[in-house]
Amino acid sequence: MKTLIVFILSLGTIMASSLPHYETKTLSNGLQVVAIPMDNGSNVISTDIFYKVGSRNEVMGKSGIAHMLEHMNFKSTKNLKAGEFDEEVKSIGGLNNASTGFDYTHYYIKSSSENLPKSLSLFAELMQNLNLKDDEFQPERNVVAEERRWRTDNNPMGYLYFRLFNSAYVYHPYHWTPIGFMNDIQTWTLDDIRNFHATYYQPKNAILVVTGDITPAKVFESAETYFAPVQNTFDVPLVKTIEPEQDGARRVLVHKESEVEMLAISFPIPNFQDPDQPKLSAMSEMLSSGKSSRLSRILVDEKRLVNQIYAYNMENIDPGVFLFLAVCNNGVKAETVEAEIWKIIRSLQDAPVQTSELDKIKINTKAEFIYSLESSTSVADLFGSYLARGDIAPLERYEAAIEALKPDDIQQVAKKYLVPEKSTTLILRKGKQ
Repeated sequence: MKTLIVFILSLGTIMASSLPHYETKTLSNGLQVVAIPMDNGSNVISTDIFYKVGSRNEVMGKSGIAHMLEHMNFKSTKNLKAGEFDEEVKSIGGLNNASTGFDYTHYYIKSSSENLPKSLSLFAELMQNLNLKDDEFQPERNVVAEERRWRTDNNPMGYLYFRLFNSAYVYHPYHWTPIGFMNDIQTWTLDDIRNFHATYYQPKNAILVVTGDITPAKVFESAETYFAPVQNTFDVPLVKTIEPEQDGARRVLVHKESEVEMLAISFPIPNFQDPDQPKLSAMSEMLSSGKSSRLSRILVDEKRLVNQIYAYNMENIDPGVFLFLAVCNNGVKAETVEAEIWKIIRSLQDAPVQTSELDKIKINTKAEFIYSLESSTSVADLFGSYLARGDIAPLERYEAAIEALKPDDIQQVAKKYLVPEKSTTLILRKGKQ
């Protein structure tokens, strides 16, 4: 067997950071293995596998396949009957779940340290021996269609969110969210699912992250045992689609059964690696994190116009959006809330933020970041999300970037990105019965 090189990175030698030390090794078949020992005496580990595939890797007419395949991964394999994966995890006192995003798909098993081999054997079984049988596929298609109805078609906020991406992106696969379009869900073939699995569920397109009370040597030895025999199949196609630059403000009115009006506004922003991302993150925190945030304080408490308000910046492989979402109070027009949001945006653009307000954001962001490093599950999620997107460096720089923020940085990104000519605005009004 080929000798494998272990790359050890101690982040503390690179910068002052709260991030834990990790070690990584790549197997001969291309699977990246990451071990993050936490030594917290809990005897708990999180065993996670990230596949570098999400709705970004789909094509129009076949949307939602990445999410469907997540569902199918809990059906039968060569050595497990349908549902047995969950039963095996429960038999060792473990918990498991999965999620599909724009850029990657994530599976995890939380268990005790001594059950690492069991977790690895289960994930290796899914990677190489998934059956993908029609009598399991057809009922699960109906489950996913019902999920689409529940989360999107019959949920006004979910529908607004889906339609926002349909409008903010006209060409890139971010045009749809991971649930996909209903017609695509109803017209996939089993071969579509099989081809997608064969293309993207390969060792060279996956990252195994083990976090908690473990030793890296044990992780690498066990990973070698269970995953080294798994063979790659096809070349993984690159996503070359680039969203055209937005050439003017977009405005969309949608109708849905809803007791109140809703509003979404988005603006194009760069991808997760861009140096402006920590500034955008801080602006998001300033606008909508907690009751004292600007949006909540003004629109919820003072003017009583909305009962929910969010500002969020996407941090994706390809350029994302900074978005506002608002649920109006009964009788309040979405245009009234829209005008108030623009007043708040202009207040950010007209002057640097107060040093005291920025210091509060720094303290809260640092506290949230450190808190996220206390559990093996959240550490695996954090590291895996960056590794699956292809670059750990933005995570390594994050704390230093937040600490280095200046009052005029928020003003700078607000002026640079939150401009009317690049906005996409959706208003949801009550539709006909």
